[in-house]
Amino acid sequence: MIILSKELASQSVEQLAPLLKKGEISPVDITNSVLDRAEATQETINSHIEIYREDALKEAEKAEKEISSGQYRGMFHGIPMAIKDIIYMKDKVTTMGSKIHKDFVSDHDATVVSKLKEAGVVFTGKLSLHEYAWGVTNNNPHYGAVRNPWNTNKIPGGSSGGSGAALASDATIASLGTDTAGSIRIPSSACGTVGLKQTYGRVSKYGVYPLAWTLDHVGPMTKTVKDAAGLLQIIAGFDKKDPTSINVPVDDYVGAVTGNVKDLVIGVNEDFFFKGVDSGVEKLVRNGIQKLVDQGAKVQEVKIPSLQYSDWAELITSLSEASAIHHSDLQSRPQDFGSDIRLLFELGELPSAVDYLQAQQVRRQLKQDFQKAFNKVDVIMAPTLPVLPNNIGEDFAYLNGEKVDVIDNIIRFMGPENLTGLPALSVPCGLSQGLPVGMQIIGPAFKEGRILNAGYAFEKTAPMQGKKPELR
Repeated sequence: MIILSKELASQSVEQLAPLLKKGEISPVDITNSVLDRAEATQETINSHIEIYREDALKEAEKAEKEISSGQYRGMFHGIPMAIKDIIYMKDKVTTMGSKIHKDFVSDHDATVVSKLKEAGVVFTGKLSLHEYAWGVTNNNPHYGAVRNPWNTNKIPGGSSGGSGAALASDATIASLGTDTAGSIRIPSSACGTVGLKQTYGRVSKYGVYPLAWTLDHVGPMTKTVKDAAGLLQIIAGFDKKDPTSINVPVDDYVGAVTGNVKDLVIGVNEDFFFKGVDSGVEKLVRNGIQKLVDQGAKVQEVKIPSLQYSDWAELITSLSEASAIHHSDLQSRPQDFGSDIRLLFELGELPSAVDYLQAQQVRRQLKQDFQKAFNKVDVIMAPTLPVLPNNIGEDFAYLNGEKVDVIDNIIRFMGPENLTGLPALSVPCGLSQGLPVGMQIIGPAFKEGRILNAGYAFEKTAPMQGKKPELR
């Protein structure tokens, strides 16, 4: 297989890794290709907060020497990757997309960064995000709006919008995002990439700035499902430094991705996950489910009654926890927050202890209702987003021609998975009006292999038909 140097940035990890292992391509060539692409698209897309050209090339040269001397470490060895700028890297600035932390330098690596370094990843930069990961548009008042490579007038989704946009524009081969109310899955859907929010406690959050302690996750954002499985394989595992980490054995996620979905039982919840969905989105998702049925899967409708209260419970939980984290700065320097998130932090001061505790009771019931559903089905499938990405700067989206609130609709199908901590995967399922649509696959706790395999079986049907953004 011959790949031109300038085309290396457009490849996936699963395409590049075998060639790297054999020495047929060089980590230096891939890294140069990615850095060139990142710099070429930065003015248009604005996905990066910082690009590490000099450091990245040194790391790539080191990886090349290791691989050529027979010290190949695995699938991600020599792969260039930029990550969300809320994840600490020792001696590097981590801005959190904020003014307050614009000069913050960590004296240690996040656990996920340490694991990626051990795997031989080449870090090429830090990616933009909605300020403090608290928003869905990635329209950042301090670092500028990130633009969707499929249509630069549109949002890329957030809060990990830089990661989604960089992947879609080939400015990184893979990435890590964070997800508190959909911040991995939202930009993955909006940008036509793969995003995995794994089970709560499956991946360490040590060294990742929090948004809401009981809702936060760190997870893979990639070009393909196998890439996501390989990345999860590296970062998963118990970490005593993270008090929320759960000591459960790490599965063979890459091995689980076989594409065999014969007799897989797909749950469909009509009352919540298919209510109030744009017709173009709904058609693509239902077609996607049918493609798995064509491969031997079965469909069964499931009821999850407490979903009707999930929006409220997620809102109370996230507002309260986020405002507690930022309370001191909100009191002493409110003017240094962007106006949108300052309002959210102020709103988060309003819920009472009774409100918060009632929200946790809803959360408990929601977990029980999902468990009952998973006693009958293997996975649950739904749209990732009920609407298409809106225009940058607008606070509304269109739902079947009607204007609807952006935030309320974009996070509508996201919150239940954060409240329950259940794993959820977003995979591209086609284009509507020229914009990507994501299909969400939700699974039981610690069954990431199952949802990755279902996503891979669907990915093999080529739902995007090889189409990519026409960005130059």
